[in-house]
Amino acid sequence: MKICFLTSECVPFVKTGGLADVSGVLPISLSRLGCEMNVFLPLYNVIDIDRFDLKKLSAFNHAFVSIADKMKNYSVHHLLKNGINYYFIASKEYFHRESIYTNDADEDERYIFFQHCVLNILQRMQYKCDIIHINDWQSALIPELIKTYYAWDNLFNKVKVLFTIHNIAYQGKFSKESVIKANLPNEKFFGGGTYELYGDFNFMKIGIVASHLINTVSPTYAKEILTQEMGTGLDGVLRTRANDITGILNGIDNTVWNPQTDKNIPKNYNFSSLKDKEINKSELQKFAGLPQDKNIPLLGIVSRLAWQKGFELFEPFINNLMTRNVQMIVLGEGETKYVEFFKNVSQKYPEKLYFLNGYNNKLAHQITAGADIFLMPSRYEPCGLNQMYSLNYGTIPIVRKTGGLADTVADITELPNQGNGFVFDAFEAKQFYNKIIFALSAYNNKNLWLKMQQRGMESDFSWDKSAEEYLKLYKRMI
Repeated sequence: MKICFLTSECVPFVKTGGLADVSGVLPISLSRLGCEMNVFLPLYNVIDIDRFDLKKLSAFNHAFVSIADKMKNYSVHHLLKNGINYYFIASKEYFHRESIYTNDADEDERYIFFQHCVLNILQRMQYKCDIIHINDWQSALIPELIKTYYAWDNLFNKVKVLFTIHNIAYQGKFSKESVIKANLPNEKFFGGGTYELYGDFNFMKIGIVASHLINTVSPTYAKEILTQEMGTGLDGVLRTRANDITGILNGIDNTVWNPQTDKNIPKNYNFSSLKDKEINKSELQKFAGLPQDKNIPLLGIVSRLAWQKGFELFEPFINNLMTRNVQMIVLGEGETKYVEFFKNVSQKYPEKLYFLNGYNNKLAHQITAGADIFLMPSRYEPCGLNQMYSLNYGTIPIVRKTGGLADTVADITELPNQGNGFVFDAFEAKQFYNKIIFALSAYNNKNLWLKMQQRGMESDFSWDKSAEEYLKLYKRMI
C-alpha cells in the first residue's frame, strides 16, 4: 500500500509539539507493517540540511505552482531513512521565517503553497498513491484541491484521503481571500458554503467535509469534539460526519522513552529494579536544590504553560499545598501569567518548588524518571503523551478525565483492580486538590503504590499497536 503522509513538523527534523512526535514515529511503524511511506514537509530554515544529509533533487530545479495566479518556484530535498522517503519542500519566500508558525499576513498562503507543491510533486513523479494522510489544518485542503483544481488529472482518481485532527482548537481561520490564493471555486465560500465558517475561510472545516475518513488522536477526544463544549465551533460540521470519525490513541516511542535504556537519566531501571528509581529522585532533588529525602513525595510537571493545560487550578490552593510535606518541580514555557505564577511560588517556597522557564529535553526525562507523581490537570487533552511516559517510568499520574488522559489513566479508587493513577472529573480546583491530597496519602501505602507502578510499567503504549489501527482505516477506505 502506497501512502503519502503530509505534516507541518516531524522529528527529528523540526518540532514544536506532539504532531512532530506522531509524524516521526507513525510512518516508521507503518513501514514495518508493509506500507510504502512517503513523508512531505516544508524545509524550514531551522532544518539543518547538512546534518541530515538532505539531497536536492535536480528534477525539481524549475518547479513551480500557481498561487493566486502568480507562479511560485519551489525545490525539493530528499532523504531516504528507515526505508521511508522524506520530501522537503523548499522556498525561502515562505519557509525562511523566525518561527515555524507565524502570525504573518501570508500564513494561509504558506500552507496553501505547501499543499499545491505536494500534489505537483506527485504529478511530476507520476506517483499513484493509495492513501494521502493529512494532519491538522496545514494540509486540510488536499481533498478539496483534488476534487476541484486537480480534478482533470486521472492520477488522483482513486486516491483516498484520511484527515487526522490532532487539536481542533487550531483550525486555520483566514479571510475569504484564501479562496483565491488556493485556486478554489469562489462560490463555495458564500452562503454558508463548504469553505466558510462564521465568516472565515476555515481550513479544518474543508478537511472535515471533503476527506473520506476522519480520525482523532484518542477515542474519548473523538467523542468530545462532537459536543458544543469541545467542538470549538466545528461540532455541528463534525456531527454530519459522525459515522466517519474514529479515535486512535497516539503511541510513544519506546526507543526514546524507556527507563531501561534512557541515556538522559542518572540510573536505568525496570520494574524488577524499581529501587533504582530512588537514585533518579535523589539526583533530581539535588539538581533542583531541594532537600534530598526519598520519603518526601515529589510532584513533577513537564508542559507547555498554556490555557489548555489548566494550571490556574493551582491558584486557590498552592499555599496550602506548600505547607505539606511535599516537593514540586515544574518545567515549561508559554503564557506569561503561568510563568509568573510558578516563578513567584518558587521564590516564595524555594525549598519546596523548583521552576525552570523553558524546555530542556534532558531535564524532561529526569523529571519523568525522578518524580513520584506527575500532574496533568488539563482543560482538554486530545491525547497527551506525558501521562504515558510517566506510567512507563513508574511515576504515578494525576490527571483530569478528558481526551487521551481518560483513555490511559484509570483511577485507583474507582477501579481498584485496574487503577494505575488518579483521575478527577470536573475542571475544579477543589477536585484537583482533593485528588492530590489523596495521592499523597496513598504514597505511604507502599503495596498499593507498587501495584499502580506495575500496571503502568507493564502497559503497551507502543506505536506498533496504534499503527495497526491506522492500517485498518487505510484498508477500510480502499
